[in-house]
Amino acid sequence: MFGEPGTSGHVVTGDHRIEVPLDHGAPDRGTITVYAREVRAATHAGSEQPYLVFLQGGPGGRAPRPGADAPGWLEWALARYRVLLLDQRGTGRSTPMDRHTLARLGSPSRQAEHLARFRADAIVADAECLRRHLLGDRPWTALGQSFGGFCTWTYLSFAPEGLDAALVTGGVPPVGVHPDDVYVATTAATERRVRHLDAVHPQARVVLAEVARHLERTEEHLPTGERLTARRLAEIGALLGGAGGPDRLALLAEDAWSLPGQRLSDTFLATVADAVSYATRPLYALVHEACYAEGGVVTGWSARRVRQRLGYGDEPVPGPDGVERLPLTGETVHPHTVTADPALAPLAEAAHLLAERSWTEPLYDRDRLRANRVPVAACVYTEDMFVDPALSRTTAAATGAVRVVEDGTHHHDGLRRAGPEILDRLAAELGGAVPEPRPLTSEAS
Repeated sequence: MFGEPGTSGHVVTGDHRIEVPLDHGAPDRGTITVYAREVRAATHAGSEQPYLVFLQGGPGGRAPRPGADAPGWLEWALARYRVLLLDQRGTGRSTPMDRHTLARLGSPSRQAEHLARFRADAIVADAECLRRHLLGDRPWTALGQSFGGFCTWTYLSFAPEGLDAALVTGGVPPVGVHPDDVYVATTAATERRVRHLDAVHPQARVVLAEVARHLERTEEHLPTGERLTARRLAEIGALLGGAGGPDRLALLAEDAWSLPGQRLSDTFLATVADAVSYATRPLYALVHEACYAEGGVVTGWSARRVRQRLGYGDEPVPGPDGVERLPLTGETVHPHTVTADPALAPLAEAAHLLAERSWTEPLYDRDRLRANRVPVAACVYTEDMFVDPALSRTTAAATGAVRVVEDGTHHHDGLRRAGPEILDRLAAELGGAVPEPRPLTSEAS
C-alpha cells in the first residue's frame, strides 16, 4: 500500500510493497517482496496523473532515490506523471540478494537455481503484479534505461497490454543475437574508446602498465581486502563507457603512486575499488551474461572467450612506439572477477553453474514484437560502448510502432547527464502519448 509518506521540497513520496512468486511459472515455490517508491509533485498530489514506472539499468541495480540521489530526469517526469521507482527483484528493498542472503540457501546448485529467477522475464512479471495492484486493468508508461530497455522489450513481448507507451534510452536489446556476437561488437566499441583515451591522454595506459608490472612483484590490496591484480585493474576500462571516462582514467593514473615505483596511493586503490567492486550490485556480475541468453544458449563466460579469440590478453603489451600499455576491458564479467571480488567469491561456484546453464526460458517473442502497437520512442547513442547501436537499430526495425532517435553527443549515461533534453526529443516522437507538462510549484511558492 501507499504508506510511510513524506514530503521533501516539492515532492511527496510513499512506499508500495507487494508479495510476488519467486517463480511466476511455479507460484508454490515461495514468494519474495517487491518494493517501489512512488514520487509525486506536491502541487499535483490531489490529481489523477498517469503513472510512469522506471525500469533501472543493470541488471542488479536498485532504483534511484529522490533527494540527494535524485536523477536529473525526475523533475521532467514529475511534471507529467506520478513516478514509480521500482527496485527490481533482488535489489534495494526488494528482497535483496547478496553473499549473505544467498548463503542461507545452502549449496551452489540451489543458489544458481534461485538466481536464474532474476532476469528480465521475472522483472516484467513483477511489474505487472504491481500495476494490477495499483491500477487494475489500466496501463502505464515505462521508462527503460539500459537493461531497463531490455526489460521494456520483454514487456512488449509478453505483457503489451500493460503499457500505454514506452520511452527507452540506451537500451534497445540485441534480440536473437548470440552473446558471443554481442561481445564482439562491444569489444570493438571498447577498443575505439581506448584509442580515444590514447589520443587525448597518451600517458594514462602507460602508467597503468607500470602499475600492472608493479603488481606482479608487490602485493597491493584494495580497501575491500582483495589483492589487486593486472586482470582486475584492466576492468576499470568500463569507466570509458560514460561521459568524461577518458578524463577519469587519466586522473586515476595521475594518482597512481604514493612512493613512485614502490607503493600505490590510497587514493588510487580506493578509486579502483569503487570502479571494480560488485559489493553494491552483486546480481550484475552473477546474471549479466544471462541477459543475452535464450533458446537453449549456454553463455560459458562468453565475454572472456571472445576476448581470447580476438587475441586480447591480460599482460601489458608494447604499442607502435615500443612502450607498454595496459589492455582494458569494458562492460564484461570474467571468471577471475567472481573468484577475486570478496563480494562474489562465496558465490563463485553458483556463478560457474549459471555460466554452464542452458537458458531455455524466452526473453522475447519476435512475432509479438513485429506486431507491436504500443508506441515506443528509443534513444540510440551512436557512440554507446555498452549497447551496440547497430544491433539496436536492427531490433528497432523489426519491432512495430518504434521510433528511433539517434544521439551522437552523449554516451551510455546520457539519461543521467542530459535527461530532460533527451526525454523531450523522445516525447516529441510520441506526440499525444506523453502528457503535457504541468508546473511543479504553485505561483504562491
